[in-house]
Amino acid sequence: MKVRDDKNKIYIKLLILFLQIHIIFGSLPRENEKQSFFKEGGDSILVNKCCEGYELYVGKSCEHVNRTNESLWQPLFTSVSGEPNIKVSYSFITGTPDCGSRQVWPIYFNANSTEKLQLLPNGVLRHIYSHPILNEDDIGVEVIGGNDYLFHDFPQGQYCMDKRIEGDQVNEFAKVCVPAHENSWTRTEFVMHNIVNPVTHGINIVCFLSIAIIYFVMPNLRDLVGNITTTLCICLILNQIGDLFRMLTIFTSHISLLITETICYIFLLGSFFWLNSLAFYIWKTFKSRNVFLRITDRKKYCYYSMYSWSCTLILGVLAIFAHFTMDYPKLNGSVELLGEREEIGSLGLIIFFVPIAFVVLMDVYFFASTLKVINRMHTYGRIHHKLRHSFRMFLLMLFIMTLNWLFFLASFTKYDSLINTYIIVNALQGPLSVYVCVFDQKHVLYLVQKTCCYNSRVCSCCRPKPELEWGDEMTAMNTGLNY
Repeated sequence: MKVRDDKNKIYIKLLILFLQIHIIFGSLPRENEKQSFFKEGGDSILVNKCCEGYELYVGKSCEHVNRTNESLWQPLFTSVSGEPNIKVSYSFITGTPDCGSRQVWPIYFNANSTEKLQLLPNGVLRHIYSHPILNEDDIGVEVIGGNDYLFHDFPQGQYCMDKRIEGDQVNEFAKVCVPAHENSWTRTEFVMHNIVNPVTHGINIVCFLSIAIIYFVMPNLRDLVGNITTTLCICLILNQIGDLFRMLTIFTSHISLLITETICYIFLLGSFFWLNSLAFYIWKTFKSRNVFLRITDRKKYCYYSMYSWSCTLILGVLAIFAHFTMDYPKLNGSVELLGEREEIGSLGLIIFFVPIAFVVLMDVYFFASTLKVINRMHTYGRIHHKLRHSFRMFLLMLFIMTLNWLFFLASFTKYDSLINTYIIVNALQGPLSVYVCVFDQKHVLYLVQKTCCYNSRVCSCCRPKPELEWGDEMTAMNTGLNY
């Protein structure tokens, strides 16, 4: 009797389990049932689907099909000869392609698109386009309707497809791995981004580092203007380093891009605030009736540091906060797709760059106001005479940095010509800054020449000329050099 009761209990449990499985699978929508098309004597092939079998690609993430008014995506196969809607047995593999260090590139296809996506019976995705975008060694030619079309095949695992909903538009969507070209170094984009770009940024870094060392090492230049100039060059160095890695095409991780872009934008913003501090100091000194104030340069530098760094950090934190909370709102229960080049959004860029525009306008006001005061002065003391050269340096640096910033903004349009123009213009920023801060300043140039030739009495080609500035006559007498 006990054995019979145990068997009855086992049968009841199996029946309950069967009913539960039937209820679970019966509650799913009919569109979610996998449909298979069979090819004569063929085995099931694998098709990469970006989202799960019951999801669609909505906006920038995957959502359940019940939240939309569309049906699930079903692959349509096309033969190599171009015959559409052939029957093939298939099964889905969900997830984005693993491209490694290569970029993930989206392709959108609809009825009015000039590009076409064809899923071949062997599971290969063929991308047909009417204009050449790859190297000749990586493409094929297909004759469709009497016309030659270029195409590239992506093997299984190097792509994923799905139906994409963006507002009222519904189209077929694919994410593919950008092909790794053996001769990609011959392409203009690769040469400009990965060869010319590092060279130009390296030249700028060396130039700014030279200016910072000169103004930091020379005792006579370690005043307030010299300390501000040194800090300004350090900001520009860090900005160049961030911009260098931001433009390299070999970095595709969204984390590395966010870090490099944050460094680039924050220190670019900081450099303009430090230039604004220099403009304010020159303007205030010329406007003041008594230039012999009791406050020391060290205290002034601390005050300007509090102003520049606090404004920079506050705006930087606000921009990053806006990027993560406002540019990309939280999606309810959706699965975000990975593998994209996530960059700082438009709202974050606005918070970074709009204050720069206001700072430039403030600098223009300080320039115009200071120029009026200088034109009214008939006699100059030592401080005013020295600040006139600093005023000229500020004006030229403002012009160089603003021009480079405008081309930097133009490079965000994603036009290759504007990006290449920015790379070329950016190459001039460092050498021009060296000329403005060192060679155009007679006092600074004299100190550099004196230091370099102090231990080389035989060398007379690099010795400073007898055009000395305030205080340089006594320095020349103390060093024992005859000029």
